[in-house]
Amino acid sequence: MAMPSMSDRTVFFVSDSTGITAETFGNAILNQFSAKPRHVRRPFIDSADKAHQVAREINHVGQVEGRRPVVFITLVDADVLAILKGQCKALVLDLFNTFIEPLEAEFGMTSNHRVGHHPDAAESEQYTERIEAINFSLAHDDGQSAKNLGAADVILVGVSRSGKTPTSLYLAMQHGIKAANYPLIPEDFERGHLPATLAPFKGKCFGLTIAPDRLHQIRQERRPQSKYASLENCRYEVAQAEAMMRRHGIAWLSSTHKSIEEIATTILRDIRPDRLMY
Repeated sequence: MAMPSMSDRTVFFVSDSTGITAETFGNAILNQFSAKPRHVRRPFIDSADKAHQVAREINHVGQVEGRRPVVFITLVDADVLAILKGQCKALVLDLFNTFIEPLEAEFGMTSNHRVGHHPDAAESEQYTERIEAINFSLAHDDGQSAKNLGAADVILVGVSRSGKTPTSLYLAMQHGIKAANYPLIPEDFERGHLPATLAPFKGKCFGLTIAPDRLHQIRQERRPQSKYASLENCRYEVAQAEAMMRRHGIAWLSSTHKSIEEIATTILRDIRPDRLMY
């Protein structure tokens, strides 16, 4: 039996804030299916007028596609929520109230029903911390600076194009982690030891590796037909980097089949388990 095509079906993520929560939660659910519907995010739907407009858009899409859209919503304003639920000819999945209402009953108290983020003291501190972490990670990207390296929460090491930069920035933006990253290059393998810059901070190092054939594909896109991108060189660099990390007792994992979120969670589990709480 052939699987139904989902390329002509649309999923909406509607929120009174950025929509990131709705999309993240919705995607986590949608990833349980092989279907690949079209995604549409509609953030900052925080008034009745905007809600009516989005409802009309959702219904129009349903008419054009001949299938009702799926709508993930994170809305706390009761009036806006009622408009979406009442007017949308769609499968509407209310991500907030599915959990808020039973939790209110369990805790014996009502939620604050706040829209988006509010600058209370705790959030302000977290925001400042994340900005500082982002600036730190950008300043210490690709080994461009060794200044204040001791302040790093983690130093990601590995061959070029193994995923160090996106992982370090994700750690900074999402978790306030000061993550530096430093490439291991052929000259390091010839010397047979960690770069002198990293030696005093070996305890902060965490390695990323990657399958040579995948590394070859990535490097081919950047510098096609170069020695840098050759499969033989990729095999050499990966093998040497892994051997070096083993010799120095540096924990490492392969980024080949892992998302940035999975990589970051593994690193946090080892270096800052407290940061897994938010």
